Amino acid sequence: MSKDVRHYDVIVAPIITEKATLASESNKVVFKVARTATKPQIKAAVEGLFDVKVESVNTLVRKGKVKAFRGVRGQQSDVKKAVVTLAEGHKIDVTTGL
Repeated sequence: MSKDVRHYDVIVAPIITEKATLASESNKVVFKVARTATKPQIKAAVEGLFDVKVESVNTLVRKGKVKAFRGVRGQQSDVKKAVVTLAEGHKIDVTTGL
């Protein structure tokens, strides 16, 4: 499969945290995705970029927080995450990059 430019617009970045690393043991990978991305678009992008079979996609939106940095109040952006469950036998190593 070709690595389509539109797939890179849907998948923004992998999320590498302790919780995401533990989820990878049960064939789940967590990505930061575009706010307008739908579940079918996320599934097509992951299958196209990584040549794997996706079973399901769960999404969540983390609302931005109000934070103070050096006394200046600011608003963090909203972030959409996708938890992608891979089929048995498929694996993505997000630490190697694309």
